[in-house]
Amino acid sequence: MAAVWAERTSRRTLNHLHSQLGAAGLVAAVATAPGLAAVVDQHAAAVRDILAAGVEGSAAVAGVVLLAGYARGLLDHAREAGWRLTVPQGPESGPMDWLTVRLLAVCTLANSMDDPQYRQGFELELR
Repeated sequence: MAAVWAERTSRRTLNHLHSQLGAAGLVAAVATAPGLAAVVDQHAAAVRDILAAGVEGSAAVAGVVLLAGYARGLLDHAREAGWRLTVPQGPESGPMDWLTVRLLAVCTLANSMDDPQYRQGFELELR
């Protein structure tokens, strides 16, 4: 029962992040510069590697829970440092900072977790 609750809470966290940043941010990333989409993909790969190899006990935790925990950790640390979430609106927004790109990568991973082929591969990596 606790695992189901954790997964639902994590999904809500990731859905909220996507609605705040991901949807508009991913469109802006592609519109801003063609290479920025590749940078987001590189960040997504790095996050996936961190969650698969760098989290003790990760084999016992669902990928969505790990991803939401990672996102919460980033946001908590950023808020403590005075960072504010700003949604990129396109090329006029200027370059994106590292944290914004990293959070977009989290959104990308969260979206791809709904793909059954991806989910199977991700769960296998975590075991």
